[in-house]
Amino acid sequence: MRVKQHIKKELRYSVKDFHADFPSDADCLQYIAEQRLRDGVGYCPKCKQDRKHHRVGNRTAYACDHCGHHFYPLAGTIFEKSSTPLKTWFYAMYLMGSTRCGISAKQVQRETGVTYKTAWRMFKQIRSVLSDGDLQMEGPTVEIDETYIGGTRKFGKGRPMRGDKKKIAVVGIVQRQGRVVAKVVPDVTKHSIYPLIRKHVAPDSVIYTDQYKTYHGILQIKLRGRKGGTIAGYKHFTIKHSAGSCVSKGRPHPYQQR
Repeated sequence: MRVKQHIKKELRYSVKDFHADFPSDADCLQYIAEQRLRDGVGYCPKCKQDRKHHRVGNRTAYACDHCGHHFYPLAGTIFEKSSTPLKTWFYAMYLMGSTRCGISAKQVQRETGVTYKTAWRMFKQIRSVLSDGDLQMEGPTVEIDETYIGGTRKFGKGRPMRGDKKKIAVVGIVQRQGRVVAKVVPDVTKHSIYPLIRKHVAPDSVIYTDQYKTYHGILQIKLRGRKGGTIAGYKHFTIKHSAGSCVSKGRPHPYQQR
């Protein structure tokens, strides 16, 4: 019986495909070089013009075919000065990119056969270049909410009391049918949340939140760096959890429950 594939053919990339594309460290290095030297041609600072470059023996260097100036494709990357084989790096990236529910450094250690210290370092470095720290969501509809994670609240449930350091505030910004940004913040005041909205939500987007008082000034958020402090133009709608209804903070919304 043939199992039906739910992933489009052009999006399928198996372990077999990975090993076929990157059978050795040399192939991994060549792939990186091709990203920086198109067809082997790159700018030579000594010749001050584009020149053809060739691999230098077994070194991780490419030399200009005219003056011999060396170019190092790994310079300025997470692979620079690493003694870990390039194929191990590539396989770790494949694991982190292909695992549906995420992967831990311990799993990277088991799969690649390196020490936990090496696995953790690779894991951290790869995550740093995959980070969406400057991601701006184009909308058109974005949902924002805040929560607390950590220990139990002193004297009961709910938001932490003043001076309670057991819980950590986290703000989540979700683009409907799109990307997600989650950030740890010192508190849930407008001074902590509004800069995140300004950074990650494109102007004129529709924003949905609950009725928490911090969100009441979203319509007045101004874009920094714009002449005269231009209003972002957000359209804000709130959800009343108890009644399950939508309350407009701007013009009436076509999906507003009446």
